[in-house]
Amino acid sequence: MQEIKKILAAKAEEVELKLEKLMTLNEEIAPQLTEAMKYTLLSGGKRIRPVLSLLTAELLGGNYQAALKAGSALEMIHSYSLIHDDLPAMDDDDLRRGKKTNHLVFGEAAAILAGDALLTYAFEVLSELELKPEAKIKIIANTAKFSGYQGMVGGQVLDIEAENKKLSLAEMQKVHRAKTGALIKASVLNGLYCSDFNSAEKRALLAYAENIGVLFQIVDDLLDLTGDTEKLGKVVGRDQELNKSTYPKLMGVEAAKKAAAEHAEKAKNELNIFGSRAHDLKDLVDYILKRHIV
Repeated sequence: MQEIKKILAAKAEEVELKLEKLMTLNEEIAPQLTEAMKYTLLSGGKRIRPVLSLLTAELLGGNYQAALKAGSALEMIHSYSLIHDDLPAMDDDDLRRGKKTNHLVFGEAAAILAGDALLTYAFEVLSELELKPEAKIKIIANTAKFSGYQGMVGGQVLDIEAENKKLSLAEMQKVHRAKTGALIKASVLNGLYCSDFNSAEKRALLAYAENIGVLFQIVDDLLDLTGDTEKLGKVVGRDQELNKSTYPKLMGVEAAKKAAAEHAEKAKNELNIFGSRAHDLKDLVDYILKRHIV
């Protein structure tokens, strides 16, 4: 576990430096907008999504620098989603990564526009990838699909509609496959498209991404119920306040932990076709599983 923590920290630092470079803009029409964008984008975090792109490209011997840039663009999209998620019209949160949420610092209008700017800038960044045109188009299309109405945004709508309703496990999983799982899948696929691969490798990595998407959500649900606000950097207990369907609520805490462990095992097994080359991606699964819930 210590080794994967070192790897994740090193790669998160690479992502941080890349994001800082990308946010050093040549022209600023509205400096306050840039500050609002940077406030959330550069607020830290484990950078799991871009790290997934990097580890996937490494596994396949792909273009590491392209994966770093593509992963950084996904982090911009993730950050925009956090800004909008925290708004009063959505989850109405006050704390994110240990800091006041964006709208509390810059105002609601500026926060909305900062999110919009991060989303659109992400696609500008992707358009500048130094890859073959067909690979670049796949990454842009993949990112658009999984961050838009067929993915994250669609999942956010389902999540809002599900408040104060009792969902079945299948209905809840539909929400989470889109809201949380879609960007996880996009992260792995972007690393894949920065590389040469065959159909079996793509199937294995997609199944891996599906399982860690579910794993990530189960752990998030458990942390919201049993975690510590200071350690997590966000207010816990919000799922209960908003009366959302969660894995612990539907299954109980122990059953949810068991389900998390099962998805972790499935994710690792999907990578067996790669042999020992996949050890970092497998160790990442254990890292996600064990963050503050055991």
